[in-house]
This record gives sequence, C-alpha cells and structure tokens, in this order.
Amino acid sequence: MPKFNIISQFLKDISFESPNVPELFFKQDNGQAKIEINIDINIKGADNNLFMVDLITKVHSKLDKDSKTIFMIESTYTGMVQYEEKDEETKKKTLLIDVPTLLFPSVRALVTRLTAESGFPAFVMQPVDFAALYEQRQNAAKETPKPANQ
Repeated sequence: MPKFNIISQFLKDISFESPNVPELFFKQDNGQAKIEINIDINIKGADNNLFMVDLITKVHSKLDKDSKTIFMIESTYTGMVQYEEKDEETKKKTLLIDVPTLLFPSVRALVTRLTAESGFPAFVMQPVDFAALYEQRQNAAKETPKPANQ
C-alpha cells in the first residue's frame, strides 16, 4: 500500500439553505422527501509533494410531490496530503480513493449535525465506496467519444 500522510484536514467552505422554512414546519402533509447527493473530488498539486484534495459534497433534499426544496448543503472539505509515490496511476488512485475515504467521516458528521440543528430529522449519509466511484468515472471517461479533428 502506498505511503501518504494527511498533514491537515479542514472545512474550506460550507453552505446551508432552507428556503421554505418556516412554512414546511406548519404544513401537515408535506409528502415524502427525496434526497440527491453529488460528490466530486478536486486535486491540486503543490511543491514538496504536497497535494490539496477537496471532497466536494452537495446534498439536496426536496419534496417528492412538488419538488419544493427542504434543504441544500454544499461543502468543500480539504485534506493536505504529503505523498511521494512516483507511479502516476498509484498516485491517482490514492488521491481519489484512499484520501477521500479518510475525509468522508468528517463530512458525514457535518451533514448530520447541520440537519439536526436546522430542526429537521438528522440525515446520516451512507458510506461511500470511493473505489467504485473511481471505477465508474474511469469507465465513463473511456466511453465518452472524443471530438473529431476538423
């Protein structure tokens, strides 16, 4: 297993919106909630084998019957990683799979706390299989047709 060190991890940006409160709290029949979760990873290289790995998470909860927003949470949680591996494929997998796997529990805790503090039932995100996400994105990139030369 490649050796890397997470030097620090921190919340870079967070946003919570609940545009339809307080009327959502006063309605008796709001219907079922639907939740969409989008996760992205952004990597920036720096000097001295340092990398910034941003775990970007968007959680959007809305009512199933009228698509009215219940809440939206957007966050960027970052890990500063020291990594000395020279093999590019190993480096890519470490920064896109191993590091986000270690950062995710903090994001999950933030989302749970924000929803609980907002007056809604606490929402606990399910664990994410970053290896499967990596493979899915690799396969999608292979299937994307390349533009023809003009």
